[in-house]
Amino acid sequence: MDSSNKILRIVALVLRVALGAVFVYAAIVKLLDKWELFALAISSYKILPLQYVELVARTLPWLELALGLMLIAGVWLRVAAPAVSLLLLGFFALMVRAYITGMQISCGCFGNDEIISWRTLLRDGTLLAGALALATMAFLHRRKAA
Repeated sequence: MDSSNKILRIVALVLRVALGAVFVYAAIVKLLDKWELFALAISSYKILPLQYVELVARTLPWLELALGLMLIAGVWLRVAAPAVSLLLLGFFALMVRAYITGMQISCGCFGNDEIISWRTLLRDGTLLAGALALATMAFLHRRKAA
């Protein structure tokens, strides 16, 4: 194995574990709280009809947990990495929309007390870039990315 391949494997491992840990943490925070609080955060974006807010509030944390554990374990990376990328892209787009339109709302990322700001956009944009890099690595290499 050449040194550039070894470096890519290390980068993929770091990205996998970091993104997985973030998703597991975000899921646990939401699951330990009442689902209604997360539903309020979802509702504040004003994009979903109310009948779908409960469904998303009850299921999204479980999806985040499953994807985070898959990343940490390094299994099904060609499913988990693109799924995480798509989720983060959606989250990021919604947060940018809310920020640009001046909505003073909680992002809902890690509980309900974090108002969307340039810092949350920077954090989520960085997570998105890492997820896209990991998804690319998962498909470029025949073997497991890390």
